[in-house]
Amino acid sequence: MTKPLRVAMIGYGFMGAAHSVGWRQAPRVFGLPADVEMAVVVGRNGKAVAEAAKQWGWRESATDWREVIGRDDIDIVDIVTPGDSHAEIAIAALEAGKHVIVEKPLSNTVAEGEAMADAAARAAERGVKSMVGFTYRRVPAVTLLRDLIAEGKIGRIHRVRASYQQDWLVDPDAPLSWRLQKELAGSGALGDIGAHAIDLTQFVIGQNVERVSGTIDTIINERPLADGSGTGSVTVDDIAIFTGRLSGGALASFDASRFATGRKNALAIEVSGEFGALAWNFEDLNSLQYYDCTADSRAQGFAQILVTEPEHPYVSAWWPAGHMLGYEHGFTHQVVDLVGAIADAAPLHSSFEEGLSVQRVLDAVERSSAAESAWVDTRSAVVV
Repeated sequence: MTKPLRVAMIGYGFMGAAHSVGWRQAPRVFGLPADVEMAVVVGRNGKAVAEAAKQWGWRESATDWREVIGRDDIDIVDIVTPGDSHAEIAIAALEAGKHVIVEKPLSNTVAEGEAMADAAARAAERGVKSMVGFTYRRVPAVTLLRDLIAEGKIGRIHRVRASYQQDWLVDPDAPLSWRLQKELAGSGALGDIGAHAIDLTQFVIGQNVERVSGTIDTIINERPLADGSGTGSVTVDDIAIFTGRLSGGALASFDASRFATGRKNALAIEVSGEFGALAWNFEDLNSLQYYDCTADSRAQGFAQILVTEPEHPYVSAWWPAGHMLGYEHGFTHQVVDLVGAIADAAPLHSSFEEGLSVQRVLDAVERSSAAESAWVDTRSAVVV
């Protein structure tokens, strides 16, 4: 492509910083098939978004996302706002012919997700790309885990254990934020971090979660308001624990909590099969654990694979073998995949349809919890 791809990012919080790093690094580290320009970042607070633009390297700032989406010089819209605005912005951008990336989870409800997936399908007929920011898919060790399972290294899957544990809400005096309000966030630990565990499982196994039985709970129901004027109600879950039946027949266990004392960012998955097992934890993100049942029994045990060789996914563009990658690299890799798909008209994984499949699981878990943990079909959300 000779024409540069000009990016507008809607939102500028924590995820805005992470996405900005990805947009800045990808063209400099990887040989992208198209140039990328960080054109404009959008936010409601004019002064704050202008400061963010200066800090992160965006050429300009704006406060009206509708005006920005309507501009002829914008090619990609990157949405990092709270979930309650994902559907409106993404659908408008797709209908305007812009390629779209939206932070996870796709939406706050299944109905919104369905509307977004439909808009993405219509846009795809015109060559417009869309993806959900399930960034952990693009950690080299996770992509390698997926590849090894697809190659049959551990054979038929017997069971999966996936969890995401954080502790940033353990302090009861932590203030109320948008992530604790259902009308803005959609759900709590379930959608915020549990969505990653669900997507990670479906991505590496290549199967969907078809039925669930689960329970969600809120541990602290009132929190101080940030301005010190009193307290406000927490209207989302603090912890979610559920069992899932995969489309291939195996069982999977999931748990997500922002009250896991001592766990800072422990996204983990372990997949057990007939020939072995594979395990990964974000708190050791450059390593993959592999157990080989076919090895000499005298030497069996989980072996560490240090995923830093140039033969490993994404790694060849970075440092010499053994030099570690970090959290921010996944955001760079998702830019690489998106720009490559746009330039080459290639398929792009973590599609809106895949994001919708995760949203259906989140919805089914909530319905199951409300029905005393009855099994619920994720495709119809019917108690079974």
